[in-house]
Amino acid sequence: MAVRSTGLFMRMDEDWYYGTKVPQVTLSFWIAKILSTAMGEATSDFLVFHTNPYLSVVGGGLGFLGALALQFSTRRLVPAIYWLLVVMVSIFGTMVADVMHVVLGVPYAVSTMMFAIVLFAILWTWNSVERSLSIHTVETPRREAFYWATVIATFALGTAAGDLTAATFGMGYLNSAILFTALFAVPGIAYFAFGMNEVASFWVAYILTRPMGASFADWFDKPVSTSGLGYGTAATAAVLSLAVGMVVVYICLRFRQRRLASDMAE
Repeated sequence: MAVRSTGLFMRMDEDWYYGTKVPQVTLSFWIAKILSTAMGEATSDFLVFHTNPYLSVVGGGLGFLGALALQFSTRRLVPAIYWLLVVMVSIFGTMVADVMHVVLGVPYAVSTMMFAIVLFAILWTWNSVERSLSIHTVETPRREAFYWATVIATFALGTAAGDLTAATFGMGYLNSAILFTALFAVPGIAYFAFGMNEVASFWVAYILTRPMGASFADWFDKPVSTSGLGYGTAATAAVLSLAVGMVVVYICLRFRQRRLASDMAE
C-alpha cells in the first residue's frame, strides 16, 4: 500500500481504499472525531438523565455491539459504518465512565488512572504482537480488534479525564475545554517543529480529542450554576448530531468520488 504520511494528516494513493479499515486522516477526519465525541457526551447525558437510565445503558450497549459487528463484517472501509461505530463508542463509552462514578462511586481520579493503565496495556500488547501501532497497517481482523480496543479505551479515559479536571480539580467546563484544546495542539507542533514520531503524535492527539470534545459539550449543555451555558442536553445533542451527520455525509461523498475515480483509472 502506498501511503505518504505527514504525521497527523495522510495523503493516500488509490489502493488505500482497498486495504485498511481505517479512514484517511485529514482535516475532515479530525472535525468528525471531535464533533462525535462532543455529541456522544451530550447524547449520553440526555439518555441517562432524561429517560430510563438502565434501558439507556442496555440500549447503548446493544447499539455499540451491533455497530461493532457491522464494522467487522465488512472487508474494506465503509465510512458510514466506521463513523457509526465511532458514534456508538462515544455514547456507550460515556455511559460506562459515568456509571463507574455515579453508580459505583469510583472517584474520577481513580477511574482516570484505571483507564490510563488499560489503554497502556492495550497499546503495549498491540505493539508486542504486531510490532507496530500504525493505523496504516489495520488490514487484518486482529489488528482491527486492537485498533477498536484502543479507541474504546481512549473514549473511556477521555471521559473520566474531562470530568476530573472540570469537577474534581474545580476548573469548570470551559477551562477544561481550553486546557485540552491546547494539549491537543502539542503533538502537532511537536511533530512538525521537532520531528516527533508520527504514530505517537497521532495517538496522543486522538486521545485528547475525547476530553476536549466532551468538555465543550458539557460547557454548552450544563446549567449556568455548574459553569455551563445552560442550553440543555437535548438541544446540544440535536445540534451536534446534525453537525456530525453533515461532516460524515461529506466524508462519504468524497470517499465515493475518489473510489470511482480510482476504478475508472484502472
